[in-house]
Amino acid sequence: MSELTQSPGESAEGYRGATAATAAGITYRQLDYWARTELVAPTVQPAHGSGSQRLYSFRDILVLKLVKRLLETGISLQQIRIAVDQLHAEGIEDLAGTTLMSDGASVYLCTSSDEVIDLVNRGQGVFGIAVGAVLREVETTLITIDAIRAGVATDDLAAKRASRAS
Repeated sequence: MSELTQSPGESAEGYRGATAATAAGITYRQLDYWARTELVAPTVQPAHGSGSQRLYSFRDILVLKLVKRLLETGISLQQIRIAVDQLHAEGIEDLAGTTLMSDGASVYLCTSSDEVIDLVNRGQGVFGIAVGAVLREVETTLITIDAIRAGVATDDLAAKRASRAS
């Protein structure tokens, strides 16, 4: 996938909050909080008062999943906000080749293997998150969610989930 604008199963209207939360592996409460605090706001349709519905793009869901991963590694919310702002400010359309590196305190956006190597050589890279791998996880989850909702079992586990949901 060369550009992260729309997933194969995504409609032009975007994904509802519950689907976005499930695909990102977060609770709906986290999703709501992150949207209200503008950590990761929905880009397809923000909420417009009580009863309105937020709609998230595939890219939004990817960023939600990345935020979750960074929180799990102990990165502060302040540093995560900086990283999210960097992702938006850079205007990177192809995140599949991007790696988020961290030294445990700061987050670095690396768009080439040379940048990753440079960070590691300077002793700054403790761990990295390959955005391309997270992208594929989100895609797979969304396809599975769509298939279950459509009543199509994609594998044995999906068939069991679908039968329990019925």
